[in-house]
Amino acid sequence: MTTKPKVRKFRIRRNDGMRGLIEDDVAQTPATATPRVAEHAPTAEELMATPTHIEDGFGDLAMPGSVAAAQAAATTLAQAQAEQHAANPAEQAERDIAAIRAEGLTGRQLRMARRVAQKNGLSPTSDFDAVRLLRARGLDPFATSNMLDMVVPTARGEEAGAAPNTLPATTRPIQPPANPAAPRPLGNDDRAAEIMKIQRDIARRRRRRLVLLATRLSLFVLLPTLLVAFYYYRVATPLYATNTEFVIQKAESGGTSAGGGLGGLLGGSSFATVQESIVVQSYLESREAMLRLDEELSFRAHFSAAHMDPLIRLEPDAAIESVYSTYRNQLTIGYDPTEGVIKLEMLASDPFTSQAFSEALIRYAEERVDQMSQRLREDQMAGARESYEDAERRVSEAQARVLELQERRGVLSADAEVSAVFSQIATFELEAQQERLRLAEIMAARSPNATRVEIAQNNIARLETLIAQLRSSLTETQTDGASLARIQSELVIAQADLETRQMMLAQALQQLETARIEANRQTLYLSMGVFPVPPDRAAYPRAFENTLLAFLVFSGIYLMVSMTASILREQVSS
Repeated sequence: MTTKPKVRKFRIRRNDGMRGLIEDDVAQTPATATPRVAEHAPTAEELMATPTHIEDGFGDLAMPGSVAAAQAAATTLAQAQAEQHAANPAEQAERDIAAIRAEGLTGRQLRMARRVAQKNGLSPTSDFDAVRLLRARGLDPFATSNMLDMVVPTARGEEAGAAPNTLPATTRPIQPPANPAAPRPLGNDDRAAEIMKIQRDIARRRRRRLVLLATRLSLFVLLPTLLVAFYYYRVATPLYATNTEFVIQKAESGGTSAGGGLGGLLGGSSFATVQESIVVQSYLESREAMLRLDEELSFRAHFSAAHMDPLIRLEPDAAIESVYSTYRNQLTIGYDPTEGVIKLEMLASDPFTSQAFSEALIRYAEERVDQMSQRLREDQMAGARESYEDAERRVSEAQARVLELQERRGVLSADAEVSAVFSQIATFELEAQQERLRLAEIMAARSPNATRVEIAQNNIARLETLIAQLRSSLTETQTDGASLARIQSELVIAQADLETRQMMLAQALQQLETARIEANRQTLYLSMGVFPVPPDRAAYPRAFENTLLAFLVFSGIYLMVSMTASILREQVSS
């Protein structure tokens, strides 16, 4: 008569990274059970490979009572399965491999099983055969080292030809009970006591973990945040901010640029003064502006006062670099290229000092802009002014040359002199013609008067001689060494040179005026949008915002460090 085996099931879920469902089937089977009953009962290898574990994320706990029951049941079924395997081992191996294939194991689990089989000195023909051989040895092919430490071969298994224990030497095997054939069943009270004990241990470990987490958060997040809050609320000096906005503009309006091209297109936009705005911003942020502000308004002495907090207070004999670092921290200036506006914010411990600092910086910016435009205007007018001065000098030289010729030759106007000589020649030729007519009339008489003929002839000869002298005076050199023609030519050349120089002087004067107009168009000046006004409330420090930011920063640092440590610990443990 066959006794039906009694099966007790106990299921506990795990909470850490190796979560799963572990079942312990403890079967109490008499020694006279037939092999047919053993086919439906759990095998010895399965019972040995699935010890009862309870995990809560802090470690593995084993139930000794369940393991003892499993060992007893496994010992009872070992002989029946050994006989069944000996009857037809090849067919049983094929059935086991088919059953393993039906389990749907992943590639990672199969590779792990092959590595564990090679570590234990087995020679499997495939990954599924490795799983079968390990389970036949009583080893869990997918368990870590601490799970493998729980596997202990039974005496029956060794007598049936099972492999000896290949666990590491550091593993402490679980001793089976003295009489495996008759294990003591675990009662409900004992099981409840064990479960309660495990739950208390889990709660204790969780409380310890929570206390450690709270301690770390308090030490690395809350304490630094409280220190930052104490500084901003109790120690930090109130700073007043004076805001100023201004733009740099040119005198010319958009579309009036004479240069044309890209300058003409950008003349009326904010991009026309981008370079000047950037230069002014760089100048206000420079050491030169800081030294000038310190010289005029004692910037160093203001931030060296005793009421300043230690983080921003300057020593009375602080180095220039320290003063400049404080100056850069208290000055905020930015340029918006889309609008062309320069925004300036100056901090000080009192509002009127902040206003004075801002006004001084605006004055420095105006002077620098004037210097930049003055240099540009002078460069544009330098060439035109030099050309005009040279033309004016040459005109003076030409006038002096004409005057010297007039004084040296004694001729005021060569044209007038020539006209006078030609008029005399014409008059004398007319008289000579009249004398010739009179001589012809006398000679036409039957008995011309010799005296009258001689007088007429003498008059004609004198007039011709005089006309010849007058004509020769125009081209022949006179006693002073120059003819009237030469004098006229010299005067004409000198006067022509004078007229040319006068025309060039007029053109140079026009160019000078044009250059002056263009230079005036290039004039730069500051146009104030927001004037510096002393504030009535301190703008800094922003205690709440800075404290919240510090909390977020410290929390982020702690989170990053914790995640990095967890990842490294996981990598090392795996």
